[in-house]
Amino acid sequence: MISPTETRIDNGNGHSVSATWYRPDREFLAAVLIVPAMGVPQRYYAAFANWLAERGYLVATFDYVGMGQSRNGHLRDLDVDILDWARHDCSAMLDALAHAAPGKPLYWIGHSLGGQILPFVDGGHRISKALTIATGSGYWRENSEQLRRRVWLLWFLAAPLLTPLTGYFPGKRLGMVGDLPKGVIRQWRRWCLDPEYAVGAEGPEIRQAFSAVRTPITAISFTDDEMMSGRNTESLHSFYSQTQQLHKRIAPREVGAKAIGHFGFFKPQFERSLWQDILLPELG
Repeated sequence: MISPTETRIDNGNGHSVSATWYRPDREFLAAVLIVPAMGVPQRYYAAFANWLAERGYLVATFDYVGMGQSRNGHLRDLDVDILDWARHDCSAMLDALAHAAPGKPLYWIGHSLGGQILPFVDGGHRISKALTIATGSGYWRENSEQLRRRVWLLWFLAAPLLTPLTGYFPGKRLGMVGDLPKGVIRQWRRWCLDPEYAVGAEGPEIRQAFSAVRTPITAISFTDDEMMSGRNTESLHSFYSQTQQLHKRIAPREVGAKAIGHFGFFKPQFERSLWQDILLPELG
């Protein structure tokens, strides 16, 4: 078992990010940054990060500013959005990882939101390969059927009504996503109401950022994802129009499981079937 270490990373925007490092007891094969989904704390990825470190990879996890261990003070006082998370938090983490593993390949493993925000990160050209896990557009009309009713309530009632009243989105009490800064929920809502997600909501600069990505991408998605439909996955990755892509869409039965869903990939029960057999070969 690897003994993780915790540090604070200056994000260059007046905040610090809580990071956890998993260091192998031998020379690193490569370095891996695990970029979290919306509302998911870094501790959720601990078992997976530890497993990778035991196989020779230097691994870093982190919480976005305002989330998990990077939450300081009340969210109503925090002025950040999703692009801030990418441009500052993710950029700072990628830079710290590159300095910790000079000359080694850098891998980006983005879960859901973590696979959407790659184009906005400074220094992304240093990434050897990006792996997106359960990543797709959040456009609500193309969400999975079972999610569509809930997101209607989120986007047309809960978020627009409660955020102005509280100064942040109190999702934890509602059982929706979790508590989020007002800038994050408002921007995410705009994205999810647009057929082209962030690209449509933010304009030509964001479209160009996606098309400028040259990092090879392996997209791993699941047929029983309760949030992302196959169309969501296809749509988001189509914006990465100028890079090599490999798509692996997996049905639970193919790996001897009853269910995987949006969050299942990172559970230890999939160590052999998904981590060892599907993901590890993609790390070279």
